[in-house]
Amino acid sequence: MVTDFDRILESFQEAEADLVLLDVNLPRFDGFYWCRQIRAISNCPILFISAREEKMDQLMALQNGADDYITKPFYPEIVVAKIENHFRRMGLAEKRDRRALKLAGLVYYPDTLKLKLKEQEIDLSHKEGALLEIFLENPDQIVGREHLMDAVWDSHQFVDGNTLNVWINRLRKKLQEIGAENALETIRGAGYRIIVTWESGQEQ
Repeated sequence: MVTDFDRILESFQEAEADLVLLDVNLPRFDGFYWCRQIRAISNCPILFISAREEKMDQLMALQNGADDYITKPFYPEIVVAKIENHFRRMGLAEKRDRRALKLAGLVYYPDTLKLKLKEQEIDLSHKEGALLEIFLENPDQIVGREHLMDAVWDSHQFVDGNTLNVWINRLRKKLQEIGAENALETIRGAGYRIIVTWESGQEQ
């Protein structure tokens, strides 16, 4: 637990935390600010627990890199279950073989959340990785929005079409950064599909 709010980032790095719990209302800078700072250096799950239950606060948290948003009052059992769920989704790399999902030179490693294309490599967040894994397991197939939301978010989480849009856009930007521009195609009224828009190369 951080007690010096001038050293939140330093405390996070020193602790080598596996998961972060944030509130929106913090001294000096709000939780959204610290969420951005932590997300810039780590892919660990970030969960907000806050009495602020406005939809805009929840969207702000997600847009700034949070993986979940829990409103007060809450059941402790639900929070524990969500934390355990996020740890399960982290892959526990030491307990599973190193997997690689490949498509025309694009390679995604679910256990490390790393995405590679030729010489380019980028880290994904857990939500981005979960979405990409679904697309790569269904190449050239249309994946419905409802299916994506059901598969990536548990039934207790706040999630709607806008939430999905935020994460799809974030994934698109990551793909674009490594040279896979316009790889996620929107099929109006149906969903999305991944298509090969990049020059294929030798798989890494």
